Amino acid sequence: MKRTIFVTNLFDLPKHFRECQPVQVVSIIQPELQPDPLDGLPRERHLRIGVHDIVEHDPHGLLATADDMQQLIDFVEHWDPEVGALMTHCYAGVSRSTAAALIAACMKSGDPELSGRRLREAAPHAQPNRHLVALADEMLSGVDVKAAHRAMGPATRSVASGPLTTLQMDFEL
Repeated sequence: MKRTIFVTNLFDLPKHFRECQPVQVVSIIQPELQPDPLDGLPRERHLRIGVHDIVEHDPHGLLATADDMQQLIDFVEHWDPEVGALMTHCYAGVSRSTAAALIAACMKSGDPELSGRRLREAAPHAQPNRHLVALADEMLSGVDVKAAHRAMGPATRSVASGPLTTLQMDFEL
């Protein structure tokens, strides 16, 4: 599917990868839970960011850094929505992966507030990681990721098992 961002959890990643056939995948999950390589996906099209789902320094966790965010930004910049879909995942498909999806949508759409509203419509359970949103907002000149996050409003539903969020975007390319 073109101009689409999928969000899933770790456990349903293999199934959704086969069914949705994204051209690029972001695994934004703690290092010890990084998935095996995905069949048929070249290594350069699978970004692996090893961080925990935390929003401030924790001696027992890995907080995302500016270097991690730069990797995500560079990866999304090289994604062509006209070629195929992007898939993001974390452990539950709720926080880190929805933050990555929101950042990608903001970067590609040119309309952060619309990106936020569309993500909320697609994922009433989404709770994008505030630290990732703040990092992206600081690093992306002219892209108001915090405005997109505000436009989402609060989560309106708790997550069900095995969520697959399909974010269909009308990107300005």
